[in-house]
Amino acid sequence: MAKKAPRKAAGRARPAKRSRPNTTGLARHATVPTGAYERIALALETIASHLNGAQAAGRSSNPLEGAEAFVWNPSGRLIPVPRVNRVELSLLKGVDRMRDILTENTERFATGLPANNALLWGARGMGKSSLVKAVHASVNQRPDVDGNLKLIEIHREDIESLPALMSLLRGAAERVIVFCDDLSFDGNDASYKSLKAVLEGGIEGRPDNVILYATSNRRHLLSRDMIENERSTSINPSEAVEEKVSLSDRFGLWLGFHRCSQDEYLAMVRGYCDHYGIKIAQDALERDALEWSTTRGSRSGRVAWQFVQDLAGRLKVRLALS
Repeated sequence: MAKKAPRKAAGRARPAKRSRPNTTGLARHATVPTGAYERIALALETIASHLNGAQAAGRSSNPLEGAEAFVWNPSGRLIPVPRVNRVELSLLKGVDRMRDILTENTERFATGLPANNALLWGARGMGKSSLVKAVHASVNQRPDVDGNLKLIEIHREDIESLPALMSLLRGAAERVIVFCDDLSFDGNDASYKSLKAVLEGGIEGRPDNVILYATSNRRHLLSRDMIENERSTSINPSEAVEEKVSLSDRFGLWLGFHRCSQDEYLAMVRGYCDHYGIKIAQDALERDALEWSTTRGSRSGRVAWQFVQDLAGRLKVRLALS
């Protein structure tokens, strides 16, 4: 049997072991320009000082500066409204009594006297929200108010964030009307409790510099079906209904708006036409306005304004809104 050739001890020369690059060594031996560390530290200090200054400025700035009206964002911000969508107070016809009462209440509040939260309820299209915005503008022009009265609109779906808004406004130098348009509650909606606590009954309550104005088609802010359902399903029906109905009771001022008469409707139309310089014979104006209201099935300030817009378009008259 042939013997295996002896394995050579020396064998092939093993390849040299590769060495990993010494990055720390490179960093250690890198050349740093003289004074670079000092310049970097100075730049970082400058950036930090600018950031601290910006934060301090943000904390010290007044959220009510720069506009007379705002929209509340539930994230905690007030969004300025550069131009408020409203009509002049003199153009609101058929609501003289409500206009005078709300104006007097707003004037007292704007000048630091006691005033009530107000609920404007009743027929749709009769100028409830228009009256709030027009009264705010009128009172704000008084010399003793001088633009110190702010208007903040909070949307119905953001009512639960109302306590956060009150915290933001508490202690502000300005007087503030918090306005909620078309306020109502349905079903198992429990957000009305946040409003109740702010109006009255909360441990902090409403700040002295804040008043609440709300509009609604419902006198008690709740649908009749909702009230009847509470009566029929609750163990103690009267208590269940009282808890919900008591919300509207916390508005000290109730102003009811009812459907206008034909004469009031025509007065609204004539007032708009006179204000915007729309020239048309009176008999033709009244005939067209009544025909318009008949096709709409109602008479209201909103219907009158819609007719005037259509009339101005047909006559090629531009309406310069205030």
